[in-house]
Amino acid sequence: MFSMRFDMRARDGAATLPALYETALEMCGWAEGRGCVAIQVSEHHASPDGYLPAPLVLTAALVARTQRLPIQVAALLLPLHDPLALAEQMVVLDHLSGGRVSYVCALGYRPEEYAMFGRDMKQRGRRMEECLRVLQQAFNSSSGEPFEYQGRRVQVTPRPLTPGGPMLLMGGNSLAAVRRAARFGLGMLTMGGDPSLEASYRESCAEFGTTPGLFINPDAGVPASCFVAEDKDAAWRELGPYLLHDAQMYASWLGDTGAITRSAARDIRTLRAEQGNYRIFSVEEAIAFGRRHGLLMLQPLCGGLPPELAWRSLELVAERVMPALGSAS
Repeated sequence: MFSMRFDMRARDGAATLPALYETALEMCGWAEGRGCVAIQVSEHHASPDGYLPAPLVLTAALVARTQRLPIQVAALLLPLHDPLALAEQMVVLDHLSGGRVSYVCALGYRPEEYAMFGRDMKQRGRRMEECLRVLQQAFNSSSGEPFEYQGRRVQVTPRPLTPGGPMLLMGGNSLAAVRRAARFGLGMLTMGGDPSLEASYRESCAEFGTTPGLFINPDAGVPASCFVAEDKDAAWRELGPYLLHDAQMYASWLGDTGAITRSAARDIRTLRAEQGNYRIFSVEEAIAFGRRHGLLMLQPLCGGLPPELAWRSLELVAERVMPALGSAS
């Protein structure tokens, strides 16, 4: 099985954004029935390389191009949004998608984004909880009843198609995030690398009297930006500049944080040698990895890869890797 993530980042000299957006839509429609099990889209703002700032808009387009694939907005930078406007959009997407869209809510970590929207980054935890309360109140109303928000009488309609509203998970890698997820009765998607978080989550659920939800804690070292190539050396020459751009942009944002996906590479050779988040597998290596881990996480347009290069990897996954894993349908 494989998943695909799109953030629409494009380094200088990459394919034009219209071509990248159209290719993302084409890839998701093509991937149904070829072993793809999920699509993810991301959110960031004020990025000079065009990182996706409006994930729900792209999600709506993906919903129209697919029939069955689950789509996850991961992560949704919830404190930057107006919760009422967001609730209305999420409800409409719930109907359009037949309940296929879910969300991983995260705080975000870039001061530039909070400054852009006039939000106080020091208050982001409080803002996150306020937004979660509004979303849950809007979604859990049995008949779209009005409720009070900031001293105003408000009403979110229509009711969601999914009982209780679209699935919300908490994103993060700290005890504070785990406890917030438990307090609000949400599942959790971590950044991986800390096996103690799941026990803390379940203990916190018991403390707050909430039912534990889905808890996803990826194994440390499992790459999230995978590619497959017949000739790995040639692929690193072609794809490497785009993967390095992606890695360096994230590194500049993350600073000294201990994110397991963070790369310290300053050149393509080092990025390849790290054997970290960015991997180019041979067909045989991809099959072995899939058998061991069950899922290949692909980022087909990483760094703004030209579509013709991105398609080569995807087609190898579908035509050579998935049949060997027995996952093609």
